[in-house]
Amino acid sequence: MSLDATINKASVLIEALPYLQSFRGHTFLIKMGGSAMEDPGLVRKVMRDIVFLEVAGINPVIVHGGGKAISAAMKEAGLEAKFIGGFRVTTPEAIEIVEQTLSHTINPGLVKMITEFGGKAHGIPGTEVFTGRRIQATDDDGQQVDIGRVGEAVSCQLDAIEQIIKAETVPVISPLGAEEETGKPLNVNADLAAACLAKALKATKLVYLSDVPGILSDREDQSTLIPSINRSEANELISDGTISGGMLPKIHSALDSLDHGVGKVHFIDGRTPHSLLLEIFTRSGVGTEIVS
Repeated sequence: MSLDATINKASVLIEALPYLQSFRGHTFLIKMGGSAMEDPGLVRKVMRDIVFLEVAGINPVIVHGGGKAISAAMKEAGLEAKFIGGFRVTTPEAIEIVEQTLSHTINPGLVKMITEFGGKAHGIPGTEVFTGRRIQATDDDGQQVDIGRVGEAVSCQLDAIEQIIKAETVPVISPLGAEEETGKPLNVNADLAAACLAKALKATKLVYLSDVPGILSDREDQSTLIPSINRSEANELISDGTISGGMLPKIHSALDSLDHGVGKVHFIDGRTPHSLLLEIFTRSGVGTEIVS
């Protein structure tokens, strides 16, 4: 390696220095989902970057999804995956598969990856963190429809998470909730669960790591990535239709989290190598940040 290349490596570290100093001791809530979770190689790279964050003195907390793995497990069990209004219809039979897949397959797999890179992690079933309330979905005709054991997170139990963070260990949490009235498990949208927990923890950053690069002014052209927007700009993009579909609940939850103590919200593409580190430790970043 040439001397110039070696010096360039040092300059990257120098650029990261003020961010390392600013964020030491701060909590980052990282939501992992989308097709970025379907490639084990990509997931391993993200877990390695999360170990870097922990070693650098940042407190990463992970909330993960697993939709495609759940659909595959349901198909294997002879159950059809149905969605209404973007929510998975979750029958009593399906919730067993959802819980098994999220808390007993995906969650321990992520914990294992972190430990293999020399980090420390502790898996927590979402039912021990999120208290949930059942919800209905709206079908194509605008009618409210019962979708089974599906809920929204309404509160969070933080004791276990805070103890894990104090032990310099990464909490890894599945998106399940315990129903308020019965304590039975509910399938909870991982994006909204992550926002609920970020608010409760007063996280410095809420990072949505998925399979989209961020907010695009032209959804067909990735070169139109918008690097940073504030609340009023986000509302304008919603009004003119630039933000629509599956991004709408994400953006609404992002704005709500900013109202409740979260510092910034980031949308980044987990398929891009080291996107998490590039977004946090460089001036330009690689995704879209939403600020108050």
